[in-house]
Amino acid sequence: MTFDKDTVRIVIFEALTPAGRAFDVALIIAILASVTAVLCDSVESINSIYGDWLYGVEWFFTILFTIEYGLRLWCINNTRLYARSFFGVVDLLGIVPTYLSLVFAGTQYLLVVRILRVLRVFRILRMVRYVSEADLLTEALRASRRKIVIFISTVAALVIVFGSLMYLIEGAEHGFTSIPKSIYWAVSTMTTVGFGDIAPQTALGQALASVIMIMGYGIIAVPTGIVTLELSEANRRRTNTRTCPECSAEGHSREATYCWRCGSHLYRKAGDTTESG
Repeated sequence: MTFDKDTVRIVIFEALTPAGRAFDVALIIAILASVTAVLCDSVESINSIYGDWLYGVEWFFTILFTIEYGLRLWCINNTRLYARSFFGVVDLLGIVPTYLSLVFAGTQYLLVVRILRVLRVFRILRMVRYVSEADLLTEALRASRRKIVIFISTVAALVIVFGSLMYLIEGAEHGFTSIPKSIYWAVSTMTTVGFGDIAPQTALGQALASVIMIMGYGIIAVPTGIVTLELSEANRRRTNTRTCPECSAEGHSREATYCWRCGSHLYRKAGDTTESG
């Protein structure tokens, strides 16, 4: 096997070859082992006995994942696009805390973020439906972000109004000592959490609380409907794990010639700048 960018990219990013599957299986075993080590290190009784050994294990996996991250950046043509992608950010967050722990004690426990990398298991097990659905969900959330921002802004305005009204109705004698604290009550009530640490005592206050509770059920359904609509519009193709050599995007149908994200030719070898007609 030749050690060139295209070969390394296929092994690291794809799971359709024996080498690619073996690499991903080994990677997930390493991820689970490293996360287990971090969890055990946080247990005082285990740390007191095996602390030094676990510290060495932590650095071993960090160096291993640093090399892997470097290879990912090296073999993909569009390094910046991969580094800013979901898995690119997670890969980076999986190694940074150990280095930060040299300056800020305790940050190594943030390494549990590595568990997110196990999402690659969907590719290894050829669960292409799950890979496709994850892409569809991401696309739907991205498409609906403006609607969700408007929705959240509206909810924020409502809880400010309701919190202020409850402050005027109940007052400090019933626990609503300030408008911010009343807004906190309105948020917990509208989201149907209801901690119960503050409760209205007057009839008018209880009536307003009932209105907010009923509104809460309807408000919870709104973002679900927004995302569901975008999902139905985004559900358009089945995918496999073939990745774009330019930006590392997955989700290309077998007959696809160009990347759905950046438009690059899927069959162009690394380093080839020519376009096929």
